[in-house]
Amino acid sequence: MKKNLFLSGLMITASLMLGACGFRVEAPHPTPAPAHWTYEGEEGPAHWGEIDPAYATCGAGKSQSPIDISAPAEKDIQNIAFHYQPSEVNILNNGHTVQVNYDSGSYIELDGIRYDVAQFHYHAPSEHAVDGKLFAAELHIVHKSADGKLAVVGLLLQEGAENAAFAPFINNLPAQKADVTDAGAKINAADLLPATQTTFRYTGSLTTPPCSEGVSWLVMTAPVELSAAQLGALEILFEGNNRPVQALNGRQLVEDSTP
Repeated sequence: MKKNLFLSGLMITASLMLGACGFRVEAPHPTPAPAHWTYEGEEGPAHWGEIDPAYATCGAGKSQSPIDISAPAEKDIQNIAFHYQPSEVNILNNGHTVQVNYDSGSYIELDGIRYDVAQFHYHAPSEHAVDGKLFAAELHIVHKSADGKLAVVGLLLQEGAENAAFAPFINNLPAQKADVTDAGAKINAADLLPATQTTFRYTGSLTTPPCSEGVSWLVMTAPVELSAAQLGALEILFEGNNRPVQALNGRQLVEDSTP
């Protein structure tokens, strides 16, 4: 009994001495938040590569997106196989765009590889230009393969007839920055596509920081019509959320010549 008491006393004394000498387990340091970026001013696209080392590719990359689609080489290439199903409108405003996180199960097949739909979001005006012309807006449907590679289907949006397929998205746009919520509606990405499903294709990057490269871009050659009111609902949320076009730098740009 005395021996146990003596050992307990030694342990307490040792603990006090270690604490007094500053030997303690440090809490892990929190991961720093990504640097803030915007679409204008000193945190705008011209400076993205400077405001954080993690964004260096935005300034130094040679395969950046978007681009001006001009004089593509026409080629008979394998069509994209779309396997889109309806999804709940899991919608959020992240301060840069409004995004819908798509339910699992929808995908495309591109050159024999499956890419699952992750989300879609928009930019207004468009990011890609065609022969120097920007469109009113652009929708990006983002896909990811099992090994983490990205493929993005771009829809160029122009003024025309009202488009009912876009209503579940446009009618539920969060006006302020907000976390994801279920809007209580469903949307089918298949209904958002144009009737003609040929594409411009090139290898590029994310159009927002960190501007990671190696993204397969599939921009629909046929624009999609939305009404003036629908486009206005997209345009009013942000004062321009499009990155300017980037240099092609000798990359191959192809237009699918066969539907």
